[in-house]
Amino acid sequence: MEIQFLHGVGPKRAALLKAELGLETVGDLLRFYPFRYIDRGVIHKIGSLEPGMADVQILATVIKTEVQGGGAGKGGKRLYVRVADNTGELDLVFFKGLGWMAEKLTPGSTFLFFGKPSVFNGRLNIVHPEIDSPPPPGEAGNASISGVYSSTEKIKNAGITGRTIQKLVAEALSLALPTMEETLPDYVIREKGLVPLQYALRNIHFPTDNSALSKAVYRLKFEELFLLQLSLLKQKFVRSRAANGIVMPKVGEPFNRCYDFLPFTLTKAQKRVIREIREDLMSGSQMNRLLQGDVGSGKTMVAVLTMLIAVGNGYQACLMAPTEVLAQQHFANISKYLEPTGVRVELLTGSTGTAARRAIHAGLEDGSLSILVGTHALIEDTVSFKALGLAIIDEQHRFGVDQRARLWAKNPGGPPPHVLVMTATPIPRTLAMTLYGDLDVSVIDEMPPGRKPIKTILAGENKRMALYNFMKKQIAAGRQVFVVYPLIFESEKMDYQNLERGYEEIVSYFPLPQYKVAIVHGKQTNEEKNFNMAAFVAGRANILVSTTVIEVGVDVPNASVMVIESAERFGLSQLHQLRGRVGRGSDESFCILMKGQKVSNESKKRLELMCSTEDGFVLAEEDMKMRGPGDLEGTAQSGLPVTLNIASIAKDSLILSDARAYASSVLERDPALESPLNAPLVAELRREKYSIRDYSKIS
Repeated sequence: MEIQFLHGVGPKRAALLKAELGLETVGDLLRFYPFRYIDRGVIHKIGSLEPGMADVQILATVIKTEVQGGGAGKGGKRLYVRVADNTGELDLVFFKGLGWMAEKLTPGSTFLFFGKPSVFNGRLNIVHPEIDSPPPPGEAGNASISGVYSSTEKIKNAGITGRTIQKLVAEALSLALPTMEETLPDYVIREKGLVPLQYALRNIHFPTDNSALSKAVYRLKFEELFLLQLSLLKQKFVRSRAANGIVMPKVGEPFNRCYDFLPFTLTKAQKRVIREIREDLMSGSQMNRLLQGDVGSGKTMVAVLTMLIAVGNGYQACLMAPTEVLAQQHFANISKYLEPTGVRVELLTGSTGTAARRAIHAGLEDGSLSILVGTHALIEDTVSFKALGLAIIDEQHRFGVDQRARLWAKNPGGPPPHVLVMTATPIPRTLAMTLYGDLDVSVIDEMPPGRKPIKTILAGENKRMALYNFMKKQIAAGRQVFVVYPLIFESEKMDYQNLERGYEEIVSYFPLPQYKVAIVHGKQTNEEKNFNMAAFVAGRANILVSTTVIEVGVDVPNASVMVIESAERFGLSQLHQLRGRVGRGSDESFCILMKGQKVSNESKKRLELMCSTEDGFVLAEEDMKMRGPGDLEGTAQSGLPVTLNIASIAKDSLILSDARAYASSVLERDPALESPLNAPLVAELRREKYSIRDYSKIS
């Protein structure tokens, strides 16, 4: 049933509720949960009120009412209502509905008023309080726990108050609850000790007490996360039971030769991840694995050895990177490691010449080219492999779904290639379970020995000259410096002005011919960007001034200083990514966070946290707690697979872990959910909310 047919709604209000809050049906309204609760059982005395208190409830009698304003230059009319109890007086101020309020609030009448105390012109007041009839003698205030619903200015201006929403929800409950079917099987409710759905919905909106509220909240959070995990894990179960993967039973000679010639020892974490990948490759099922590792943890080495396993088993492998610079860098590193093996590797990007392209295509088709590194040029229709056995995707969130699906189709007729997705963006464990719930996750949680910690320093504008002097010293010692400016939107003029001003200032303090400064930003052509970036990578420029285009993957071992301007405008994950651009060589490295004049407490906390730890996973967890999962910079977090109405990936990690483990046990017992007992689950998973695209086929 549509909400326009509820009392007091009608087509106009219904259109507004849909546009502003996404509420269209009675079902939407029932799942529109309060975001906090207020104890209405307490009645405060006026004498005890102070400005800045949270919403309070008072029982007071109207002394007088007065309309003010409305004259020339005096702004709109407002109604002042003076009320009192036996401890003091208070003004109530109304800007809307003045006639109706004045009629209702006659001197001598007593009401319950509810709102937030503030001070204006030295007098305590409450603006637009909610108004209720007083409780019968001998009783406390109204229903002791009351929900507060999110709203917008347009909704408030249309006269739809929190109390209006409560009345609509109450009507929706009385209409829907008697015929509402349970969404979870009886055995799930019993085994997990959950309250029934009807009880949960009634008490999430109108709790009888705190205990009933917490039971309702737990039931609804568990259900949401359980169904989400069930939908993801079901895809994984189905795939793992379909034995259609390429079997790669041996390690092979190329792997052994490369491994024997490595100039360093792999870390325990790298060895563990390679073992996990080996098990996938031998299993007979297609591998779909996410490899997470902080900047510099050695993911490329794992990728090289994995590709050599594919080659050793008679297959080809490819590695797809999001940018040309990153693809070139991967190619250079991989070529170096492959030297002792004799395995042929080539690079294919948008700027690969026609003759080289022709040779690459021929080598792929006759099988003489074993490993191809490239950008999205790899997925062009003209590229066809003889036997693609492994596809590695670096920083997968930079690729669209359709691009990844085309890579999947590069093995026509044969089994799909194994897929390894790599990311240097640390994703909190709980979020990885949700974003990549259908992928197996491996984590390299250990840094190679010998990497020196990066010294992170927070500085204000008053340290600008000291910073420039420090940069000069570092350059004199043969080092290079990154200077990064925030660019929130490509079109934001202010950001470009800051970047250009900063560039001009740096050029004036670091003049030619002694210093060379390169600049990279989004308004340049690819040629300009690549030219300037290449100049810095090759050491022809001492300083690279840029926007965050250098965030992912650029490797300049000689760069030892990262200066981040207006650091408060970046998220923790992004700051961490940028810091990871230095410290890649053997020299001591520095990350200097330059903060603006006005920095919020939350930003200050973020910047101080950056100075206290280099652990990307700790930072990612904190970032998610502070900003919510939909807001993490530079990752696929910007779109969770489903919209969560009540559960929070950041705050409900224990419920999420429990829900995932339980979903797994349900699928162990009934992989296809064919049992009649699981019919409610099948019905729920068919709802649009949980019809998540099968990421396994497009990763």
